Amino acid sequence: MARKSLIARERKREKMVAKYADLRKKLKAEGDWDALDKLPRNSSKKRLHNRCKLTGRPKGYMRDFGICRVVFRKMALEGKIPGITKASW
Repeated sequence: MARKSLIARERKREKMVAKYADLRKKLKAEGDWDALDKLPRNSSKKRLHNRCKLTGRPKGYMRDFGICRVVFRKMALEGKIPGITKASW
C-alpha cells in the first residue's frame, strides 16, 4: 500500500483540478496566458496521476475499474466484480 501522504496529495490535486477547471477553460479560450500562469500548478489536469482507489498503488492501474491489477485479481476471484470470471479452457 502506498504511503498515506501520497494518497492524500493525489486527492488534494483532484479537488484542486475540479475547483479550477471552469476558470482554466475560460482563460485558455480567451488566450490569457498570464492569468493562467498565476493559477496554482496543481490545478492543471496534467499533474494528476492514476492511482488505485483502494491501495494507492501507482502502477498496474486499470482505468475501466479504477483499481490496480493486484486488487482487481483479488476482487475478481472473490466474485466482487460482476461479470468477471477467470478464464479456463
